[in-house]
Amino acid sequence: MLAAPAWSTSVSRVTDVDAARISAIATHVRELMPQVQSDLEQLTRIPSVSLDSFDQTQVDRSAEAVAQLLRAEGLDVQIVREGGRPAVIGRLAAPEGAPTITLYAHHDVQPPGDDADWDSAPFEPVVRDGRLYGRGAADDKAGVMAHIAALRAHDGRPPVGVNVFVEGEEEVGSDSLATILQRHGDLLAADAIVLADSTNWQIGVPALTTTLRGMIRVVVSVRTLDHSVHSGMYGGPVPDAITALVRVLASLHDDDGEVALQGLAGGDAAELDFDEERLREESGLLEGVQVIGSGSLLSRLWTRPAISTIGIDAPGVDVASNTLVPAARAKVSIRLAPDQDPRKAYDLVRDHIVRHTPWGAQVEVTLDDEGPGFAADAEGPIYDAARASFADAWDGTQPVDVGVGGSIPFVAAFAEKFPEAAILVTGVEDPDTRAHGANESLHLGEFERVCIAEAVLLERLATLTPKEA
Repeated sequence: MLAAPAWSTSVSRVTDVDAARISAIATHVRELMPQVQSDLEQLTRIPSVSLDSFDQTQVDRSAEAVAQLLRAEGLDVQIVREGGRPAVIGRLAAPEGAPTITLYAHHDVQPPGDDADWDSAPFEPVVRDGRLYGRGAADDKAGVMAHIAALRAHDGRPPVGVNVFVEGEEEVGSDSLATILQRHGDLLAADAIVLADSTNWQIGVPALTTTLRGMIRVVVSVRTLDHSVHSGMYGGPVPDAITALVRVLASLHDDDGEVALQGLAGGDAAELDFDEERLREESGLLEGVQVIGSGSLLSRLWTRPAISTIGIDAPGVDVASNTLVPAARAKVSIRLAPDQDPRKAYDLVRDHIVRHTPWGAQVEVTLDDEGPGFAADAEGPIYDAARASFADAWDGTQPVDVGVGGSIPFVAAFAEKFPEAAILVTGVEDPDTRAHGANESLHLGEFERVCIAEAVLLERLATLTPKEA
């Protein structure tokens, strides 16, 4: 949990900022949106995929484009690189007595996948039915532009100090983030940190993300033979590696689809209106396919462990010969309860797989990636200001507190580095965004509200005063 921030104000001062001023900010943001959208489209055209197999000069190009946008708003900007992809840091000093806010987003994107799965070219943004389509249009270049829109709404002179941190390797695990925070953390210290890389509850209903699941990813390698042999001559007494691997993977769930590992933590999510029909619609679950597991749907999505096989290395169907396969491997993603220790979870997963590997097959379980979960103590004046700002932007609709089943390890990294700061996890996405998938898109109406909310938030946070020593 996060410590209380060293800033205080009365609730009335947070919630009763002059209505005319809030209206003026909202109007100004709406006037700015055509240029904000144009700049977003320019960023989206840069194929800044941070995966090694893609052209990394495009990530450099994306960092420089972000830096130019921040410099244009009067920030002191530098591009930093600590053994990984380039990150951009921009700073604007606080007026005397005002708090400082750090605004986070990332400019790298996921690979586009097969172009044939897209209805339009992934790096050529297109507007259809009020949504902007393109890889990174939402995740997370819209987060970058929401921060810039908030600065523009104050004509480059916000009433608080602002640090902007735009990471360049979030989509590949943020490997150098710890070093960046260690060496440049003094440039990012703040009283509140806004991390714009999450989602809203639905169109028309904003959300603050207060819990995130942790994760581990493992590679399970199974071997039964030292070379391939004829399946007719040896099939029967000699097991093949694919069948052994399939049995290992099947042991991870019981017959009802419940995670079968013993010892993993779990909890119950808040009660919100979310039924199976909505789950099926948002996930694209095929007719007749059952929902698996037990407990509330949101608990299964947000606060309980989940295990998915996300890749298998074995001969493909089109190239398979009639032989017993000697070795096969699978990549398995395990999502963890927000308070689960990833290393302890890995030990539990490894031990389970070793115990359930059949027929004496040789097995190796390698930890491929890990990330802690996050749970915020979402109370206090900064959270009050955030909720009020959301309500301002969404015409009085109050935000809901949500969990996210995905893992965002950098959130825990910021919480550990800046334990006195209030962590606000916000986002530009909605249930139809399809981040990481084909036809990723941004709802432009909701994006405008996100920009208004952040601009108003800076105004509301300016009412905070430091506690007397």
